[in-house]
Amino acid sequence: MNQSMQKYLDKAEVLIEALPYIQRFNRKIIVVKYGGSAMVDEQLKEQVIQDVTLLKLVGFKPIIVHGGGKEISKWVEKAGMEPEFVNGLRVTDEATMELAEMVLGKVNKGLVQLVESLGVRAIGISGKDGALLKVEKKYADGADIGFVGEVKHVNADILFDLLEKDFLPIVCPVGMDEEFCTYNINADDAACAIARAVHAEKLAFLTDIEGVYKDPKDPSTLISELRVSEGKALMEEGYIGGGMLPKLQNCIDAIENGVSRVHILDGRIPHCLLLEIFTNKGIGTAMLNDSEEKFYHGE
Repeated sequence: MNQSMQKYLDKAEVLIEALPYIQRFNRKIIVVKYGGSAMVDEQLKEQVIQDVTLLKLVGFKPIIVHGGGKEISKWVEKAGMEPEFVNGLRVTDEATMELAEMVLGKVNKGLVQLVESLGVRAIGISGKDGALLKVEKKYADGADIGFVGEVKHVNADILFDLLEKDFLPIVCPVGMDEEFCTYNINADDAACAIARAVHAEKLAFLTDIEGVYKDPKDPSTLISELRVSEGKALMEEGYIGGGMLPKLQNCIDAIENGVSRVHILDGRIPHCLLLEIFTNKGIGTAMLNDSEEKFYHGE
């Protein structure tokens, strides 16, 4: 068999490997939290949108929830303001909130434009639209961090309607409280709340880390699949710290509230979403319920 024919057979093998995953998740909702470096690098941005568009075209029902922290920080500095963080959360005063909403709106419509250019209908919405995301003021260990909101209610009917009409919803993480004041929402929190509300089959976090490690200093300890009980044990034993701690807690909350699987992926890897969802081993960490069977059983 010549080399050219083998190349095509290898491609066919990839499609065959993807088949059971396409069958299992056909017509199921998947929420993709899009953030980190993959939002800054134009080539990575295009590849992420290609991935999500492909998921849509093979029968998934994707919803994108995007961040924009790096872009917000850039514009805050351009405006001569100093970014301030408490426990990893941006302190958002009135001027910063106004700027953040403008920047997130720009990011949102840019993503809509990219999806539309690939032939899929997309609608960008803010959490304020139709009161999609109702929030209350969030505190960081008792500290006032300004207009930062914690999601208390998701009007999932809006998203179900858009999915039913074959749109790909792209959600900007801004919401309102009972007094109709505007609040910035951590994109991880927004994605988790939306995934719970729409009973998503999958929730994928695109981040700047490879996944969950047993030992963060040893790349060989990357955990491909992690049950909720195992994740809790890692946190209790002190293996998980820093920014991974709230992310893993979000994963556990999502699983315990009905999301079938949660994926933590390195968005800096081209087409990471497809590699994780459509291959047997994947490339990041998949978290699942204790009662669910693992797909990957080692080499």
